[in-house]
Parts: sequence; structure tokens; C-alpha cells
Amino acid sequence: MNLLQKQGFFNSLILYAGVALGFFNLIILFQRVLTTEEIGFFILMGTISLLYAQFAGLGIGNIILKYFPYYRSEDKRHGGFVSFVTVWSLIGFVIFTILFVVFKDNIIEYYKNKNGASLLIKYFYYLIPLSFFTLVFSVLENMALTVFKNVLSSFLREVGLRLFTTASVLLIAIKLIDYRGFLLIYITANLVAVLVLLAYIGKGKHFKFSAVGTQLLSERKTFLSYGIFTVLSGSSFVMIQNLDTLMLSLLTKQSFSYVGIYGTFFAIAVVISLPAKALSRTSLQIISQSWVTNDLAKIGKIYYKTSVVQMLIGCLFFIGLAINKQFIIMLLHKHDYASYFNVFIVVGVAFLVDMTGGLNGYIMNASKYYRLTTVFIVSAVALCVLSNLILIPQMGMMGAALSYLITMFALNFAYWLFIKIKFNLQPFAKAHLYILMIFTVCLLIGLYLPPLKNVYLDMVYRSGIIGVVYVFFAYVLKISEDINLVFDRILKKA
Repeated sequence: MNLLQKQGFFNSLILYAGVALGFFNLIILFQRVLTTEEIGFFILMGTISLLYAQFAGLGIGNIILKYFPYYRSEDKRHGGFVSFVTVWSLIGFVIFTILFVVFKDNIIEYYKNKNGASLLIKYFYYLIPLSFFTLVFSVLENMALTVFKNVLSSFLREVGLRLFTTASVLLIAIKLIDYRGFLLIYITANLVAVLVLLAYIGKGKHFKFSAVGTQLLSERKTFLSYGIFTVLSGSSFVMIQNLDTLMLSLLTKQSFSYVGIYGTFFAIAVVISLPAKALSRTSLQIISQSWVTNDLAKIGKIYYKTSVVQMLIGCLFFIGLAINKQFIIMLLHKHDYASYFNVFIVVGVAFLVDMTGGLNGYIMNASKYYRLTTVFIVSAVALCVLSNLILIPQMGMMGAALSYLITMFALNFAYWLFIKIKFNLQPFAKAHLYILMIFTVCLLIGLYLPPLKNVYLDMVYRSGIIGVVYVFFAYVLKISEDINLVFDRILKKA
């Protein structure tokens, strides 16, 4: 197993461990210790700090990955690249922070009559250090990537921060700290993650601070242009996944209460996409290499296979969550969630739509038309904002969910149409119709199976029956050659 394969393997393990821990925190601990407003504010803090760091960094992460190889040198000074990155990040952060503070009163005024507004008023300035640590961690992580050191950063982000969160929520549960202490511990955890990653990179002695070279200075306009271009693309995609949460807080009186409920359902829906996305990760490098040789046949084959596999696995996970509504509501502990379960269904469908598109966005981004990706994503943000403005005031959380579904459908349709017209490639075939048929049959069976009194036994028996039926039909109909090969090997060994 080579270095990249090892890192890919460990990163996958870390991702699943992080998701399991995050699921435990949000679904089990948060619901029993925190109010929905407190959960909503914590979710919103993550959203704001992520967007804050994205814009304040002015595309520095993408600049590092693209331009560092051109300045790499044996003396580890790299033409002053580390100094340049540091100054660039600090200037961007200071400018954005000044704007953030200047508009503080306007932001507070807008939220003052909404549920949970006292939390924003009380902890407004907590967002600044959290955003700063988020930005610094992102810069360090990208620097580490340039020297093929990405496992520790993944562990710190996916597992380390969540372990701190688990510990701090438990401290609230036993009344050793309050919500303020919980937030302070979380911010401190982000600082610790930055210091650990900084020490790890420093130990490797891959980088040295030095005066910024004349060649770097002469390219600063190029960097600024590329940074702004990529921050529009990167931040826009982040915005699509977070705008509904942000706009729910802005457009509804329930504000943080709605964000708490919606953010929880969104986090559960994310689970639908994880296994399929992990399976498709290995295909990204193949597509990049295929564009070098202009091997459209191979790209088309990967496009089809990833679409089928992601849709097949995504539908199974969606069914598993949808038919176990009572079990999920029981886990969530709060009765507020029962009335809004359909919000989860709509968000889950949005994830299925995105997954069924396969690697369409990456195929386009790796082609010579990569700049159009930014146009598509920025247009999707505009659509997301407009649909949220229309739907949230009328439908609340369901409006946000529908907006996300509309945006995902429009973006994936645009990718599909462009790739079909320009390269005559598209992923859909009869296998997708078979999956829809199996999905419908299994969903109906799962919904109408007689319930058991014990909710745990009900979940096991319901999931078990549907799992067997789903896999049986998928195998018999030979929907995915790759998945059938795996089952054939298992059956031979048995």
C-alpha cells in the first residue's frame, strides 16, 4: 500500500469515526442537555465561522494548493511563500473583522425580536476567535497537504473537536459548567487543534519563514485574481449547504429554534451520502488522468458507475431512515421533532438527487471548461437565496428544505445538460429505473410492516427485512457489476 493509499484508508476511517461521534453528540447528547435554541445557535456558529473564514481568507487555501509547487525549494524557504501566506491571511481577516464589528448593531437589531436572540447578543464576539482559528487551521491544513501530511489534520477536525464537544456537553449534564463554558471549551478546542497541527508541521521542518521574494511579490495580482475567483466558487458551494440554515434564522421569528431542529435533520440526512461518496472518492484521480489523455470513454464509464452505485446505496440508506421514523424521534428525545419529520424527507431527497448526479461537477471542473463551474455554482446560490426568500416566510422549515431540493436539482441538471451537450456523456440507463422500482417497493413494504411495541426490536426487524429484500433485488437485477462481484466473492467463500 503506497503513501496515498494509506492516507486515503486512514482518512476514510477517520471520516466514519467522526460522523459516528458527531451523530452521537447531536442526536443523543445535545437533545438531552441543550435547548433547541442552544443547539441552533451552536449550529449557526459553525456556519458563520466557516463562511467568515472562507471570505476572510480570500481563496488562500486554493492559492496554496495551486501555486506552492512552483515555489518549492530545497532550502525550505520556498521564496518566502510561508511569510506571504501569513500576511495575506492576516490582512484578509483584519479587513473582514472590521466590517463584522462595524455592522454588529445592525445584525443585533435584526435578530432582537427572534427566539434565542439573547444568545447572539451575549456571544456575538465569540464568533471572531472561532472564525480566526477556523481560518488558521484551514491554512495549516492546506500547507500540510502540499507535503502529503493530511491524516492528522483530518483527525483533529473530524474526531478531536467532536471529542471536546462530547466532554463539554457531559460537563453541562453534571452541572460543572454552563452553556457559556461549553462555547469557551469549543473555541479552546479549535485553538488546541491549531497549535497541535502547527507543532506537527514545524516538527517536519518543511517550511521556514523568510522575506517574501520579488518573484512572489510580482505575482500578487495573479494570486488575488485567482483567489477571488476560487473563493467565489468555493464559498458559493459552502453557502449552498448553509444558506437555508442562515436564512431560517433571519426570516423566521422562531429563528434559532428552527435552526436547531432543521440543522439536526440536515445532519441526519448527510448520513445518506457518506458511504457512496467514500466509494466514489477513488474515481476522482482516474477522471483527472483521463482528461490528460482525453479518454472520454473511460470518463463516461466512471460517470455511469458512480451514479449507479451512489444512487443504489443512497436509496437504501434513505429507506432505512424514512421507515424508522419512530426510532429516530425517540432518539431525538424532544417532541418538537415529530411534527417536522417531513422536512428530513425533503432534505434526504435533495441528497439523493445530488448523489445520483455522480461525479458530474468534478468531471466539468477537471475539464477545460472549469471556469463555468463557478458560473453554475454562483447561479445556484442566487437561486437558493431567491427560493428561500419566497418559501421560508410561507412554509418555514419546509420552505428551506424545498429550496435546498430545488437548488440541488437545478445545479445537477445544469451539470448534466452541459456535459451531455459538450461531451455527449450522460450517466443514466435502465439501471436507474430498476433502482427506482426497488426503492418504491421496499419503501412501501417498510412503511406498512406491522409495528412492534418495542421500538428497538421494531427498528431491527423492519430494517432487516427491507435490507434483505433490497439487496436481493439489486443482486438479481444485476444493477451494479462491481457490487455483484463483491457479493459473488462473499458467496464463494461461504
